[in-house]
Amino acid sequence: MRYIYHGSKEIVPVPVFGKGRPDNDYGTGFYCTEDIELAKEWAAVDEKGGFLNCYEVDETDMLRFDLILSEQKDSSAQILQWLAVLLANRNIRLGSPVEKRGREYILAHFLPDLSDADFLVGYRADDSYFSFARAFLSNTITLGQLSHAMFFGELGLQYVIKSRRMFTRIHFLEAVPVDGELYYPKRRKRDLAAREKYRKMLEQESEDGFYLNQIMREK
Repeated sequence: MRYIYHGSKEIVPVPVFGKGRPDNDYGTGFYCTEDIELAKEWAAVDEKGGFLNCYEVDETDMLRFDLILSEQKDSSAQILQWLAVLLANRNIRLGSPVEKRGREYILAHFLPDLSDADFLVGYRADDSYFSFARAFLSNTITLGQLSHAMFFGELGLQYVIKSRRMFTRIHFLEAVPVDGELYYPKRRKRDLAAREKYRKMLEQESEDGFYLNQIMREK
């Protein structure tokens, strides 16, 4: 058994298969985390707060797909797979032909087949982090810089339940109120810290990795 947590404005005693926005990071699914403090921040979208929904889940015989980056090894393939999944699901307005060509190339060459996955584990991409992905598409930052940016602000991992049979393995334990006046500032601080680190990164020209146009040209 594994304990997971869902931060929300509402109490969710029975997660429903097929419910939810299809334009979330990894498509339709039930988004959780194993980090209690992070789930509380996700529940606090404003000072009004929300609820920490607590569950246990049985992963026996379930197929897991990882979209997790590692600082200890070459993460090029991992970051491009992660980015491809985001581009396949998130609504993004591309402002130039360069960005459009980049999106098409990444989807064609790096999008993994997730059709058999019961659940996914990977980093969350809120608006500030998704802006890093757009910068890569426009050749403003390199692949190496994008990889480093994913660790800014200690994103934490999302645990996303996808398949119908996995939804039968979730057991609701309790819902705990979240103090928005305490956790909303923490949420904002995490986001602002990431944006500041990213701004400083852009001030320095990097030779760490390739720009997308180089990857496309050299295949």
